[in-house]
Amino acid sequence: MKSIYLILSLLFSVGTFAQSETSKTYLEDTQAIREVLRTQQDAWNKFDLEGFMQGYWKSDSLKFYGSNGVTKGWHKTLSNYKKGYPSKEYTGELQFTFNSISPIENHSYYVMGEYHLKRAVGNAQGEFLIILKKINGEWKIIADMSS
Repeated sequence: MKSIYLILSLLFSVGTFAQSETSKTYLEDTQAIREVLRTQQDAWNKFDLEGFMQGYWKSDSLKFYGSNGVTKGWHKTLSNYKKGYPSKEYTGELQFTFNSISPIENHSYYVMGEYHLKRAVGNAQGEFLIILKKINGEWKIIADMSS
């Protein structure tokens, strides 16, 4: 009987440790992801579109889905941002609201949120769903759907 209690205690301890490690990883991951998005927000607010794009995966496989359909590739996405936001009065002040940050699979998360732009040419706001993946030790947006 003592053996059964010992085994059950051991299993409970291992389960608790695994859950604790998962929680720790989740907290570390979500903090790092929030930092990537805060860095993007700061770059945007300085009218630094190249700095903003550092949060994205610099790859031809990056996908951005917006009002003009699907854009593929980092350079094309940057080009679209430059066309749509040609000056500081168009970029204005960006603020993100994060509604959900959830793991998808190992080293990938999705973030659901809202963006709010206060700007001279008229305020804008909308929703986004982005997918981030840890690539070479850094969190990068690999897909973005903004509306």
